[in-house]
Amino acid sequence: MRARIIGLLAGTILLAGCAGAGWRGTGDLGVVIERANGSVQLVSTTERAAIGRVAGLGDLSHASVVYSRDGRYAYVFGRDGGLTKVDMLRGRIAQRVVQSGNAIGGAISQDGRLIAVANYVPGGVRVFDAETLELLADIPAAYGDGKLSKVVGIEDAPGNRFAFSLFDAGEIWVADLSDPRRPALQKFKGIGKEPYDALVTPDGRYYLAGLFGEDGMAMLDLWHTDRGVKRVLDSYGRGTQKLPVYKMPHLEGWAMAGRYAYVPAVGRHEVLVIDTDTWREAGRIAVAGQPVFVIARPDGRQVWVNFAVPDYNTVQVIDTETRQVVQTFAAGRAILHMEFTPRGEAVWLSARDDDRVVVYDTASFARVSEIFADKPSGIFFTARAFRTGF
Repeated sequence: MRARIIGLLAGTILLAGCAGAGWRGTGDLGVVIERANGSVQLVSTTERAAIGRVAGLGDLSHASVVYSRDGRYAYVFGRDGGLTKVDMLRGRIAQRVVQSGNAIGGAISQDGRLIAVANYVPGGVRVFDAETLELLADIPAAYGDGKLSKVVGIEDAPGNRFAFSLFDAGEIWVADLSDPRRPALQKFKGIGKEPYDALVTPDGRYYLAGLFGEDGMAMLDLWHTDRGVKRVLDSYGRGTQKLPVYKMPHLEGWAMAGRYAYVPAVGRHEVLVIDTDTWREAGRIAVAGQPVFVIARPDGRQVWVNFAVPDYNTVQVIDTETRQVVQTFAAGRAILHMEFTPRGEAVWLSARDDDRVVVYDTASFARVSEIFADKPSGIFFTARAFRTGF
């Protein structure tokens, strides 16, 4: 009994020491990419403030982030092929490798043990141990006579699988990493011209790739991969009237609200409404410009939209019940990204040309905070750790 009491006291002293050292939970943390100088700001959504900065992450001109399942580590994917593991609590780099010459993003496995990176140069996917960043598997995206394709649209899927698209080959591959050193591949050919980005639905069932070279999307049912890829949403794309596209919309930015998905139209001043029961178009909403990100508040009641040039200072809010634009405002110069807090009471917007992150209350649309950041772009909160496809 005495030994047990001593043990409990020792544990209490240890916890008190951690608290005194400034330890905290990670559920309200996040990072803001500072694309101009290869750094990230660490931020708190509770304090609505920056709490630190980590530098030395390389080329972040097109960066993305995934999180360990406990939110302790951010894995930052840089355009220069850098994969950096950032310790959110200690505010420093834990590990870093430059694993290719040109990368476009990555994903974390369902069990949180594997990090996969999609590469342009050399074309393929490389898989790393999430703890040590040891290379476990190298999957060249070879097609045709042995050429390597750029890989895009990599997403995590149930069963420790990764799905990704081969831009040059027009293929979708699914890699089963149940044995990380011996990936099992399924290859689906002839899925359409130039898949440029992809998403996986929140339940992890469907993988959809957008096609730059033609209209429509390629959809793979991850529950029944034996059924192959089928084409859906034939009207999704630029259509017969080839409109100028100032920036291709990000498919990961699809907004899911109930059974409906709100989707940025390609090259048009519209948001498309898609019925995910039938995968048919259910409506169109006119907006201020060419949408880039279309994201839903966590409760699904609002959808926020930002735009490509020349309308990239504008943000609009759609009410999903009426499918009407209910708010339009100039949020800042060059709004590049948006991220809701975990329960959606606020949304954070990166205003690159103002060197600011601006925070808005989603009920009143009032600006409630501003944070200095050096040319901010992507905003990524740790709540992503618990979402498939993020």
